[in-house]
Amino acid sequence: MSRIAAMFANLAKKNEKALVTFITAGDPDLATTEELVLELEKSGADLIELGVPFSDPMADGPTIQLSSERALSSGTTLPKILAMVKSVRRKTEIPIILMGYYNPVFLYGPERFVTDAAAAGVDGVLLVDLPPEEAGEFKTAADRQGLNVIFLLTPTSDETRIGKVAKLGGGFIYYVSVTGVTGARTTVADTVFPDVKKIRERVSLPLAVGFGISDPAQAGRVAAVADGVVVGSALVKLFEEFRGDELRERLGEFVAALKAGVTAVDGR
Repeated sequence: MSRIAAMFANLAKKNEKALVTFITAGDPDLATTEELVLELEKSGADLIELGVPFSDPMADGPTIQLSSERALSSGTTLPKILAMVKSVRRKTEIPIILMGYYNPVFLYGPERFVTDAAAAGVDGVLLVDLPPEEAGEFKTAADRQGLNVIFLLTPTSDETRIGKVAKLGGGFIYYVSVTGVTGARTTVADTVFPDVKKIRERVSLPLAVGFGISDPAQAGRVAAVADGVVVGSALVKLFEEFRGDELRERLGEFVAALKAGVTAVDGR
Protein backbone atom coordinates (compact mmCIF):
# COMPACT_ATOMS: atom_id res chain seq x y z
CA MET A 1 0.00 0.00 0.00
CA SER A 2 1.35 3.43 -0.93
CA ARG A 3 1.94 6.11 1.68
CA ILE A 4 -0.98 8.10 0.26
CA ALA A 5 -3.38 5.16 0.43
CA ALA A 6 -2.19 4.24 3.92
CA MET A 7 -2.66 7.80 5.15
CA PHE A 8 -6.26 8.03 3.91
CA ALA A 9 -7.03 4.53 5.21
CA ASN A 10 -5.64 5.30 8.66
CA LEU A 11 -7.61 8.53 8.88
CA ALA A 12 -10.80 6.79 7.71
CA LYS A 13 -10.45 4.23 10.51
CA LYS A 14 -10.48 7.14 12.96
CA ASN A 15 -13.33 8.86 11.11
CA GLU A 16 -11.01 11.75 10.31
CA LYS A 17 -10.20 13.79 7.21
CA ALA A 18 -6.87 14.79 5.68
CA LEU A 19 -5.28 18.22 5.69
CA VAL A 20 -3.24 18.63 2.51
CA THR A 21 -0.86 21.59 2.50
CA PHE A 22 0.78 23.17 -0.55
CA ILE A 23 3.99 25.17 -0.61
CA THR A 24 6.26 25.99 -3.54
CA ALA A 25 9.54 24.09 -3.49
CA GLY A 26 12.46 26.50 -3.36
CA ASP A 27 10.57 29.49 -1.96
CA PRO A 28 12.64 31.18 -0.66
CA ASP A 29 15.20 28.34 -1.07
CA LEU A 30 15.28 24.56 -0.92
CA ALA A 31 16.94 24.38 2.49
CA THR A 32 13.98 26.29 3.91
CA THR A 33 11.54 24.04 2.06
CA GLU A 34 13.12 20.97 3.66
CA GLU A 35 12.77 22.49 7.12
CA LEU A 36 9.19 23.54 6.47
CA VAL A 37 8.08 20.10 5.29
CA LEU A 38 8.91 18.88 8.79
CA GLU A 39 7.21 21.91 10.37
CA LEU A 40 4.04 21.31 8.33
CA GLU A 41 3.92 17.69 9.47
CA LYS A 42 4.56 18.65 13.09
CA SER A 43 1.75 21.20 12.95
CA GLY A 44 -0.86 18.78 11.60
CA ALA A 45 -0.50 18.36 7.84
CA ASP A 46 -1.27 14.84 6.62
CA LEU A 47 0.10 15.19 3.08
CA ILE A 48 2.50 17.71 1.53
CA GLU A 49 2.12 19.09 -1.98
CA LEU A 50 5.33 20.62 -3.26
CA GLY A 51 4.82 22.98 -6.15
CA VAL A 52 7.39 22.66 -8.92
CA PRO A 53 8.08 26.27 -9.99
CA PHE A 54 7.44 27.05 -13.62
CA SER A 55 7.81 30.25 -15.63
CA ASP A 56 4.28 30.11 -17.09
CA PRO A 57 1.97 28.77 -14.36
CA MET A 58 -1.33 29.22 -16.20
CA ALA A 59 -3.55 27.69 -13.50
CA ASP A 60 -2.12 29.78 -10.68
CA GLY A 61 -3.13 33.15 -9.36
CA PRO A 62 -0.72 35.94 -8.43
CA THR A 63 0.25 34.53 -5.02
CA ILE A 64 1.60 31.26 -6.36
CA GLN A 65 2.96 32.91 -9.51
CA LEU A 66 5.10 35.18 -7.34
CA SER A 67 6.14 32.20 -5.25
CA SER A 68 7.31 30.40 -8.40
CA GLU A 69 9.26 33.49 -9.45
CA ARG A 70 11.02 33.62 -6.07
CA ALA A 71 11.86 29.91 -6.27
CA LEU A 72 13.22 30.16 -9.80
CA SER A 73 15.27 33.21 -8.82
CA SER A 74 16.89 31.18 -6.04
CA GLY A 75 18.04 28.59 -8.58
CA THR A 76 15.42 25.93 -7.95
CA THR A 77 15.29 23.17 -10.56
CA LEU A 78 13.48 19.86 -10.79
CA PRO A 79 16.66 17.80 -10.15
CA LYS A 80 17.38 19.91 -7.06
CA ILE A 81 13.81 19.39 -5.82
CA LEU A 82 14.20 15.62 -6.13
CA ALA A 83 17.48 15.80 -4.21
CA MET A 84 15.74 17.78 -1.47
CA VAL A 85 12.91 15.23 -1.26
CA LYS A 86 15.47 12.44 -0.97
CA SER A 87 17.08 14.30 1.91
CA VAL A 88 13.84 15.05 3.76
CA ARG A 89 12.66 11.47 3.25
CA ARG A 90 15.35 10.35 5.72
CA LYS A 91 13.45 12.27 8.40
CA THR A 92 9.77 11.65 7.65
CA GLU A 93 7.31 9.23 6.09
CA ILE A 94 4.63 11.83 5.38
CA PRO A 95 3.20 11.44 1.84
CA ILE A 96 4.74 13.92 -0.60
CA ILE A 97 3.43 14.76 -4.05
CA LEU A 98 4.86 17.07 -6.68
CA MET A 99 2.35 19.43 -8.27
CA GLY A 100 3.07 21.46 -11.35
CA TYR A 101 3.15 21.46 -15.14
CA TYR A 102 4.25 18.92 -17.70
CA ASN A 103 6.93 21.04 -19.39
CA PRO A 104 9.64 20.57 -16.70
CA VAL A 105 8.88 16.82 -16.65
CA PHE A 106 9.05 16.65 -20.46
CA LEU A 107 12.41 18.42 -20.48
CA TYR A 108 13.71 16.12 -17.73
CA GLY A 109 12.48 13.07 -19.61
CA PRO A 110 9.25 11.39 -18.40
CA GLU A 111 10.73 7.89 -17.95
CA ARG A 112 13.77 9.25 -16.16
CA PHE A 113 11.59 11.54 -14.06
CA VAL A 114 9.28 8.85 -12.68
CA THR A 115 12.26 6.60 -11.93
CA ASP A 116 14.16 9.35 -10.12
CA ALA A 117 11.07 10.70 -8.34
CA ALA A 118 10.17 7.28 -6.96
CA ALA A 119 13.78 6.68 -5.90
CA ALA A 120 13.81 10.04 -4.09
CA GLY A 121 10.68 9.16 -2.12
CA VAL A 122 8.00 11.07 -4.01
CA ASP A 123 4.63 9.36 -3.66
CA GLY A 124 2.57 11.04 -6.35
CA VAL A 125 2.50 13.56 -9.16
CA LEU A 126 -0.20 16.02 -10.17
CA LEU A 127 0.41 17.76 -13.50
CA VAL A 128 -2.36 20.26 -14.01
CA ASP A 129 -1.96 20.47 -17.79
CA LEU A 130 -1.79 16.71 -18.39
CA PRO A 131 -5.39 15.47 -18.65
CA PRO A 132 -6.19 11.75 -18.42
CA GLU A 133 -6.85 11.58 -22.16
CA GLU A 134 -3.19 12.45 -22.84
CA ALA A 135 -1.54 10.79 -19.85
CA GLY A 136 -1.44 7.16 -20.98
CA GLU A 137 2.31 6.75 -21.55
CA PHE A 138 3.25 8.82 -18.52
CA LYS A 139 0.86 6.89 -16.27
CA THR A 140 2.15 3.55 -17.53
CA ALA A 141 5.70 4.60 -16.67
CA ALA A 142 4.61 5.97 -13.28
CA ASP A 143 2.68 2.79 -12.46
CA ARG A 144 5.81 0.72 -13.03
CA GLN A 145 7.55 2.79 -10.35
CA GLY A 146 4.65 2.77 -7.90
CA LEU A 147 4.11 6.49 -8.37
CA ASN A 148 0.51 7.69 -8.07
CA VAL A 149 -0.73 9.95 -10.87
CA ILE A 150 -3.35 12.30 -9.46
CA PHE A 151 -5.90 13.97 -11.72
CA LEU A 152 -8.10 17.02 -11.36
CA LEU A 153 -11.85 17.33 -11.62
CA THR A 154 -13.54 20.73 -11.85
CA PRO A 155 -17.07 22.16 -11.68
CA THR A 156 -17.22 21.81 -15.48
CA SER A 157 -16.13 18.14 -15.61
CA ASP A 158 -18.74 16.06 -17.42
CA GLU A 159 -19.66 12.42 -16.84
CA THR A 160 -17.10 11.25 -19.39
CA ARG A 161 -14.22 13.06 -17.67
CA ILE A 162 -15.34 11.85 -14.25
CA GLY A 163 -15.36 8.29 -15.55
CA LYS A 164 -11.87 8.59 -17.02
CA VAL A 165 -10.45 10.05 -13.83
CA ALA A 166 -12.16 7.36 -11.78
CA LYS A 167 -10.56 4.70 -13.97
CA LEU A 168 -7.06 6.14 -14.34
CA GLY A 169 -6.46 8.18 -11.18
CA GLY A 170 -4.26 7.07 -8.32
CA GLY A 171 -3.81 8.13 -4.71
CA PHE A 172 -6.74 10.50 -4.55
CA ILE A 173 -8.80 12.74 -6.80
CA TYR A 174 -8.29 16.48 -6.53
CA TYR A 175 -11.54 18.40 -6.97
CA VAL A 176 -11.04 22.06 -7.91
CA SER A 177 -13.77 23.87 -6.03
CA VAL A 178 -13.97 26.89 -8.34
CA THR A 179 -13.46 27.77 -11.96
CA GLY A 180 -10.45 29.99 -12.56
CA VAL A 181 -6.97 30.15 -11.05
CA THR A 182 -5.66 29.40 -7.58
CA GLY A 183 -6.05 31.97 -4.83
CA ALA A 184 -7.58 32.42 -1.40
CA ARG A 185 -11.27 33.36 -1.40
CA THR A 186 -13.65 34.65 1.23
CA THR A 187 -16.28 31.91 0.84
CA VAL A 188 -16.63 28.32 -0.30
CA ALA A 189 -18.87 28.00 -3.34
CA ASP A 190 -22.19 26.33 -2.50
CA THR A 191 -21.85 24.20 -5.61
CA VAL A 192 -18.99 22.27 -3.98
CA PHE A 193 -21.33 20.18 -1.88
CA PRO A 194 -23.65 18.77 -4.58
CA ASP A 195 -20.66 18.39 -6.92
CA VAL A 196 -18.75 16.32 -4.38
CA LYS A 197 -21.81 14.15 -3.81
CA LYS A 198 -22.14 13.56 -7.57
CA ILE A 199 -18.50 12.63 -7.94
CA ARG A 200 -18.59 10.30 -4.94
CA GLU A 201 -21.24 8.24 -6.69
CA ARG A 202 -18.77 7.53 -9.50
CA VAL A 203 -15.37 7.16 -7.84
CA SER A 204 -13.85 4.96 -5.17
CA LEU A 205 -10.65 6.94 -4.57
CA PRO A 206 -10.50 9.48 -1.74
CA LEU A 207 -11.64 12.93 -2.79
CA ALA A 208 -9.74 16.05 -1.73
CA VAL A 209 -11.06 19.56 -2.40
CA GLY A 210 -8.87 22.58 -3.00
CA PHE A 211 -8.51 26.02 -4.66
CA GLY A 212 -9.70 29.00 -2.66
CA ILE A 213 -9.86 27.51 0.85
CA SER A 214 -8.31 30.14 3.06
CA ASP A 215 -9.24 29.70 6.74
CA PRO A 216 -10.14 27.05 9.34
CA ALA A 217 -13.89 27.64 9.04
CA GLN A 218 -13.84 27.05 5.28
CA ALA A 219 -11.64 24.00 5.78
CA GLY A 220 -14.16 22.63 8.23
CA ARG A 221 -17.08 23.12 5.88
CA VAL A 222 -15.30 21.26 3.12
CA ALA A 223 -14.08 18.51 5.46
CA ALA A 224 -17.70 17.73 6.28
CA VAL A 225 -18.20 16.34 2.75
CA ALA A 226 -14.72 15.51 1.41
CA ASP A 227 -11.97 13.09 2.44
CA GLY A 228 -9.37 15.83 2.40
CA VAL A 229 -8.96 19.60 2.27
CA VAL A 230 -6.19 21.28 0.27
CA VAL A 231 -4.87 24.68 1.33
CA GLY A 232 -2.25 26.41 -0.81
CA SER A 233 -2.42 30.12 -1.60
CA ALA A 234 -3.30 31.10 1.96
CA LEU A 235 -0.12 29.38 3.14
CA VAL A 236 2.05 30.63 0.29
CA LYS A 237 0.95 34.19 1.07
CA LEU A 238 2.91 33.97 4.31
CA PHE A 239 6.12 33.59 2.30
CA GLU A 240 5.61 37.13 0.96
CA GLU A 241 5.54 38.58 4.46
CA PHE A 242 7.88 36.55 6.67
CA ARG A 243 11.26 34.84 6.69
CA GLY A 244 13.26 32.57 8.98
CA ASP A 245 11.92 31.68 12.41
CA GLU A 246 8.95 34.01 12.05
CA LEU A 247 7.86 32.30 8.82
CA ARG A 248 8.16 28.88 10.47
CA GLU A 249 6.17 30.02 13.51
CA ARG A 250 3.42 31.71 11.47
CA LEU A 251 3.16 28.75 9.13
CA GLY A 252 3.00 26.28 12.01
CA GLU A 253 0.33 28.26 13.82
CA PHE A 254 -1.82 28.56 10.70
CA VAL A 255 -1.54 24.87 9.81
CA ALA A 256 -2.43 23.90 13.38
CA ALA A 257 -5.51 26.12 13.17
CA LEU A 258 -6.50 24.60 9.83
CA LYS A 259 -6.11 21.09 11.25
CA ALA A 260 -8.28 22.08 14.20
CA GLY A 261 -10.91 23.36 11.78
CA VAL A 262 -10.86 20.09 9.85
CA THR A 263 -10.90 17.98 13.03
CA ALA A 264 -13.81 19.91 14.54
CA VAL A 265 -16.20 18.39 11.98
CA ASP A 266 -14.45 15.11 11.18
CA GLY A 267 -17.24 12.68 10.54
CA ARG A 268 -19.64 14.67 12.70
